[in-house]
Amino acid sequence: MRRLSEILPSGLILKSKGDTDIMIRSLQFDSRHVEKGDLFFAMRGSNSDGHDFIGMAIEKGASAVVCESCPAELSSLVVWIRTSDSSLALGEAASAFYDHPSRKLQLVGVTGTNGKTTTVTLLHHLFTGLGFRSGLLSTIRNLVQQREVMATHTTPDPVQINRLLSEMVEDGCEYCFMEVSSHAVDQKRIAGLKFRGGVFSNLTHDHLDYHKTFDAYLKAKKGFFDGLPEDAFALVNKDDRNGSVMLQNTKAAKYTYSLQSMADFRCRIKESQFVGLNLDIDGHDTWFRLIGTFNAYNILSVYAAAMLLGQDSLQVLTMLSSMEPVDGRFNYISGPHNITAIVDYAHTPDALKNVLETINDIRQHNEKLITVVGAGGNRDKLKRPVMAKIAADLSDQLILTSDNPRDEQPGAILDDMVKGVEAHLSGKVLVIEDRRQAIKTAVSLARDNDIILIAGKGHETYQEIKGIKHHFDDREIVKELFLTKP
Repeated sequence: MRRLSEILPSGLILKSKGDTDIMIRSLQFDSRHVEKGDLFFAMRGSNSDGHDFIGMAIEKGASAVVCESCPAELSSLVVWIRTSDSSLALGEAASAFYDHPSRKLQLVGVTGTNGKTTTVTLLHHLFTGLGFRSGLLSTIRNLVQQREVMATHTTPDPVQINRLLSEMVEDGCEYCFMEVSSHAVDQKRIAGLKFRGGVFSNLTHDHLDYHKTFDAYLKAKKGFFDGLPEDAFALVNKDDRNGSVMLQNTKAAKYTYSLQSMADFRCRIKESQFVGLNLDIDGHDTWFRLIGTFNAYNILSVYAAAMLLGQDSLQVLTMLSSMEPVDGRFNYISGPHNITAIVDYAHTPDALKNVLETINDIRQHNEKLITVVGAGGNRDKLKRPVMAKIAADLSDQLILTSDNPRDEQPGAILDDMVKGVEAHLSGKVLVIEDRRQAIKTAVSLARDNDIILIAGKGHETYQEIKGIKHHFDDREIVKELFLTKP
């Protein structure tokens, strides 16, 4: 319970009516979850407007309402607070309601198109291994130390975030490593949080179904760095042309990392194989179990962040050298006849290109590379033909299939993808809508030493069709098919 006057900054209140000294049971922005004594935030979303549900919230027992525009007649049953931005107000109120937990942790946010999950997961493993109690907020899972809390979004809503951070504080955690999505920045889900540092991986084509333009997507990512305080660090990938953009207006201390040029933290790839990477990081020669150039960037960013958090370089490199790939990221499965299957979450053009180029850099080229990939429904349609073109260009055999079609027809998604395949490459492309059948076909086509890439879903254990999530795990299926392959 918190007093209403204590959880809403006066600077966000344009006008109020009623007793702001009342006690608030919890914060809600979904009227269906409101109970007696709650504070309801009416927020404008892309699909609905919370202002339309103020009446329902009052009927269900809300004690107070925060809104951007008040009804013509104000019910005397609740306290009314008008603000210019309900989303911002929710973030600030959630932080105050849970007694500002982010101020009691070293909270590090990681943003970018690719690499967020791997980076935050490695940081969590690293700091746990170094003896620190740590929390994790990621696409795959949320952890309070080692206790798992199911993840529903890349970045949860402000109430969930602060509740989880509060649990971390109660559990004695000193650090939390958190993915920060562009949606979260744009929707002000990170409002009210105090970050110790921010890390930028890269920026490529993604989420244009939401942001509409690449410039808007860029500005959303940049907004995270613009909001960092003076006592934080801003660490960016210098090899990505947008890295310098992230640093332009930040108050935080500025640092860079690079594989290609002079930077505060540097890395050189000495050897790259399917069993791992041999890297020279700041003069230290170390083997890592992660695979590919994109993972060299991830490892370097983790190392750099650890250095900025005051850790010992040799201890950090020793811990990182023993870590396995993150769940669903370049997971390597050995099959009969020396066939290799790689399952990866790559679901953007850049991520798919990175994985395929990594495989092509390492392979002997006396074997076939068979790629199975699709694209999600109700998401950015512009990337579909781009992904198909990349896969056709960089594979010996391409099987286009269904991913998570959601509310779209799988055939329509595949039609969009096929448009990206150049005519002279169409002979090596198969279209098999059923994903299990597509994987089965890839396994049956594979011969001695061939490589199968199954991209797009990675760690996911479901396939979403018409609002229903059916159990589906690429890794399970390929292992099962390997057992019966003659």
